[in-house]
Amino acid sequence: MHTRTLLLSPYYLPLKVLRWQDAVKMKYEGTADVVAEYEDLISSPSVTWKLPAVMRLKRMPRPQKRGVRFSRLNVYQRDGFRCQYCGNRFPIAQLSYDHVVPRSAGGRTEWLNIVTACKSCNSRKANHSCDDAGMWPLRDPVRPKSLPVQPPALDRSSIPEEWLGFVRDLA
Repeated sequence: MHTRTLLLSPYYLPLKVLRWQDAVKMKYEGTADVVAEYEDLISSPSVTWKLPAVMRLKRMPRPQKRGVRFSRLNVYQRDGFRCQYCGNRFPIAQLSYDHVVPRSAGGRTEWLNIVTACKSCNSRKANHSCDDAGMWPLRDPVRPKSLPVQPPALDRSSIPEEWLGFVRDLA
């Protein structure tokens, strides 16, 4: 049985991968339309449906008013997955974040004191200030008002056939 459903924006852009249970709930609630189905069936006492393979949101959710939540991934997105010291782009596995003002000097873990750093630059800067290390971020850290929508990271070898027409450019 297939366990994943691809969720598209109203404009047919891939947003994320859902558990099949969440996809069925969205179909039942009417928040998304089924675009493609698997052959697998699910049933309740009153209804039998084919399992949704690809769904499209009827409308985009409203942006949250409280701003962008601070997280490691959101810091990487804000900085474009680019080390703010050497300027190179890296895959997530080779990134970390750095406290511009080190924690040992009272620096806090918050938007205005954290930048993306590759592991090499981060270990070279260590717990020194920018002046002591001779390393300054390319851009000052800011609190973003929004972040670009990132398509889901998909493994080419495990993409179901039903998704191919919707993720060809990403795969």
